[in-house]
Parts: sequence; structure tokens; C-alpha cells
Amino acid sequence: MIDLHTHSLLSDGVLVPSELVRRAAARGYQAMAITDHVDGSNYETVVRQILSFVSVTKDALEIPVLAGVEVTHVPPAAIAPLVEKIRALGIRWIVVHGETLAEPVKEGTNRAAILAGVDLLAHPGLISEGDVKLAVERGVFLEISARKGHSLSNGHVAILAKRYGARLLLNTDAHIPSDLISEEFGRQVVKGCGLTEEDFYEMKSNALKCVEERR
Repeated sequence: MIDLHTHSLLSDGVLVPSELVRRAAARGYQAMAITDHVDGSNYETVVRQILSFVSVTKDALEIPVLAGVEVTHVPPAAIAPLVEKIRALGIRWIVVHGETLAEPVKEGTNRAAILAGVDLLAHPGLISEGDVKLAVERGVFLEISARKGHSLSNGHVAILAKRYGARLLLNTDAHIPSDLISEEFGRQVVKGCGLTEEDFYEMKSNALKCVEERR
């Protein structure tokens, strides 16, 4: 399992980054990203902390870890400027908290994130066909989520992604240890939204390339 959307206590997770990585490795993970929540109020602090963790412990960690952030509940018009600032600080994996059915995210967030050139649009809810096409053009990954609530629209995302050729990633959005999943469960999540085992392994390959290229 390779999981590019997780949270530590640098935002609203419950584990320090080192324990999160240890738990993931024990669960059988091969690589991961830590993507704590940021907005305009805390991005500098979180970016500094996650980059410090990865740089100090990089050679000692059991699995490769990608330093990232999740831009969360930021007004659409403010997403692009914030993404630019985060990139300038050295973060190479930026996720945006998409228009999930489970939370009242501002309409237009999906499109603003794609136009800003983020790496992953997380749990994009009932994303429009136009935004899926735009994600294809801009090279933005769309997420199949293993997280309760966010996973409600997985089938919709899968159908449009297959129709228009959007690249997908399977992630957990883990906040607590029990959110981490085995590879077998990941395959079940993918099959449950109408995709195939081959699709699962394509997502895993996509994730590994992301880690290798951006770490």
C-alpha cells in the first residue's frame, strides 16, 4: 500500500509523524505522504515542521516519506496564491481538500485547485465532467478515498475518470491508526467503486512514481 494523504498531530491527526510512519510501515505500507491541513494562518509553521521531520529522519525511516500539505477549506479565489507560497517554501506534494459530500466545502474549490496546478484533488465529491477533463489537461490526480463519508462519491469519480482518462490515486485520509489500511482492503475499496484489480495496481504505480519524482 502506498498512501499519499495522511495526517499527523501537526494538524488534526493524533500521532507524531514518526509514529505515524512506524504504524504505516507495520501495516505493510511501502511509502507514504504526510499531508497536514493548512490554510493562510498556519502553512508556514506546518511546512517548516514537516520539512524538518523528513530531512532530519529521511535516512532512518523504514519507508520513503513525502512531505506534503492539504490546503483545506480555503476560499477558491485564495487557493492559487496560497499554493504558490507553499511551493516556494519547498513542498512538492500539494493536496487540496475537494468538494466532498461529507463536508460543506465552498463550491468552485475543485476547479480552483485544478487551475492552481495542485498535485492531488482529494475526495472531489460529485465533480463535474468539465472539471475532470480539466484535471486530465493539467495533470492533476483525482482521489478514490477509503475514508468514511468521503468515499460516498467514489463510484461517480471512478466512472468519470475512466471515461475521460483522469489519473487516480487511492488514499486513506488517515487521522488515527485504525484509518490505515492493508493492501487487500485497498483492493476491495477499488473494486467496490466499480474499478478492477488492475486499476488498483495502476494507482499504486502512479503513487510510487509520485514519491520517487517528488521526494
